[in-house]
Amino acid sequence: MSRRHFLGTSAAVLGAATLAASPAAAQGAYDTAELLKAGPLPEMVLGSADAPVTVVEYASMTCGHCAHFAETVFPTLKSKYIDTGKVRFVFREFPLDPIAAAVSMLVRCSPPDKFFDVLDVYFAKQREWIDPKAPVDALSRFSKQFGFTDSTFRACLGDQKTLDGLNQTRTRGADVFGIDGTPTFFVNGRKIVGISTVEELDKALAPVLK
Repeated sequence: MSRRHFLGTSAAVLGAATLAASPAAAQGAYDTAELLKAGPLPEMVLGSADAPVTVVEYASMTCGHCAHFAETVFPTLKSKYIDTGKVRFVFREFPLDPIAAAVSMLVRCSPPDKFFDVLDVYFAKQREWIDPKAPVDALSRFSKQFGFTDSTFRACLGDQKTLDGLNQTRTRGADVFGIDGTPTFFVNGRKIVGISTVEELDKALAPVLK
């Protein structure tokens, strides 16, 4: 994904190229040490490093199923499992289109301690900033609530190092871990596609929390 293509895109489709099996579908297991190797961008993590379970989510900001998980399932994951020391949660970007990459960059331009707060707002208000006719303009207007000006907005989206890091993370996810849609989760290395309810979350975590 080049910067020219990225800034010049003219369309984004909500939920395009996503996968969300119902019920959630397990698709094999991967080496946890390999999964948790540091990537090109700082890891975005919640929870104790000593937690017995690590959950890694790969998500795209234009994915409707990812927004659904963030709004309806993640609050329970956080209160019931992360805040109680049972789960360490790692969020990784897997942009499915240029606008998803743009939002990921804008979230990463926020102060690190505000990352998850800003992420939640973008997911919760997803339909407000996705505009197929003028995607960059819509995103620019929406992002002003986080203190972006026209110049800082463009500067953030012009950060080639971050864009390259997102592309590398996505490529490794696809090539090494077989990710072809979002959201995709790894629970202590076990790959699960499409957790969309609290019940599915509890079922995915139960075997590793016995």
